[in-house]
Amino acid sequence: MGSQEVSNVDWQGKHVTVAGLGVSGIPAARALHERGALVTVVNDGDDERSRAQAAELEALGITVRLGDGATLPESTELVVTAPGWKPDKPLFLAAAEADVPVWGDVELAWRLRAPDAAPWLAVTGTNGKTTTVRMLASILEAEGLRTAAVGNIGVSLLDAVLGDEEYDVLAVELSSYQLHWAPSLRAHSGAVLNLAPDHLDWHGSMAGYAADKGRIYEGNSIACVYNAQDQATEDLVREADVEEGCRAIGFTLGTPGPSQLGVVDGILVDRAFVANRQKQAQELAEVGDVNPPAPHNIANALAAAALARAFGVQPAAVRDGLRAFRPDAHRIEHVADVAGVTYIDDSKATNTHAAEASLAAYEPIVWIAGGLAKGATFDELVTGAAKRLRGVVLMGADRALIREALARHAPEVPVVDLDRTDTGAMSAAVREAARLALPGDTVLLAPACASMDMFVNYNKRGEAFADAVRELADESA
Repeated sequence: MGSQEVSNVDWQGKHVTVAGLGVSGIPAARALHERGALVTVVNDGDDERSRAQAAELEALGITVRLGDGATLPESTELVVTAPGWKPDKPLFLAAAEADVPVWGDVELAWRLRAPDAAPWLAVTGTNGKTTTVRMLASILEAEGLRTAAVGNIGVSLLDAVLGDEEYDVLAVELSSYQLHWAPSLRAHSGAVLNLAPDHLDWHGSMAGYAADKGRIYEGNSIACVYNAQDQATEDLVREADVEEGCRAIGFTLGTPGPSQLGVVDGILVDRAFVANRQKQAQELAEVGDVNPPAPHNIANALAAAALARAFGVQPAAVRDGLRAFRPDAHRIEHVADVAGVTYIDDSKATNTHAAEASLAAYEPIVWIAGGLAKGATFDELVTGAAKRLRGVVLMGADRALIREALARHAPEVPVVDLDRTDTGAMSAAVREAARLALPGDTVLLAPACASMDMFVNYNKRGEAFADAVRELADESA
């Protein structure tokens, strides 16, 4: 069933179960209720926050069942789920047995959008999604287009497609969870930035994870953007069923071939959206226009530029949009220079793939790492970074895994193992790093691990790092 057909569906009296309260569940329940559906919200939790949310929905006439997200309500004709709910939950098994379709909030937004609604330029990948989508939105705005960065970035797609504001195009971040539950999504153009093991407990395998990422290419009409230095992303393009005439567009940190974007002598260039791809290259921006100009961030910029160019954006807007872009906090963020040492906060590097990119951007490095490993191994990461390391400070629940990898592959690098989880632990880590660092070095917080063993989230971890650095700077002043 296509999006145009579904947009015209009469929802009046249809029994829809919404799985999960929260960022996606509440807007979905409201949107369906407003269209006349008989909505029942089911939620695993039954805490004070859930009860308050339930009361708001029940005041509208929406049924809410707290503490039971496993049972499929009678007469359910459709389940709309929060993206994080795992596919093996009993609710979904019951839906499959009853031949009831399951959609995510992204699927619902896609189906409810008007036939003439703004096209989607969609981005996924293990790392770099949010930065790339925000770069893309900045480029589109520089072109004078009405746009917004939406999706997994925190702005509900339902709010974007059903709100009063009119858009020319949307820059859409999509997680593997969201793509899993979005079978009919058909973007104008899509990009997979990179693929590395992540969320395997949810997807069941690397193959399952990759397949869900690859859904972003299904039905693309203009461009499937892939990472020419990550073969797995190109493989997903080859497997995708796209519209006639849709092109595979690669991006690379090296010299681009035809139908690619890349870098030549410090210039971002386009050999994909030019009249003669064999002989021509269009200058887009300088490496220095990318903030910060770390290699993985330049790759993000090239991917954003490729999607923008696929939408017809002019070269000058790519340059202006990249110049105007400011990265979110805790993403290779410069905190301060203290006694000739640079302090960088990349608390968002919550897995080994992200940490690898961050470590590749600096030299020499005193590395602060550790936290919850989420099943990751660190031998490959340490092997690649060993020559760049001045020293390492380890903290967090699974720091021993990194310490053991360092002993195997970088035994000459001094390691400080902090066995503490109190509120002063990050301050101690920064001071130990400062002790190891020499003028010209970079102290880099790139934990390669999740934060929840010691901090509420990666933001709080990054804030603790920045506070400790500023405290150090005040003392050195």
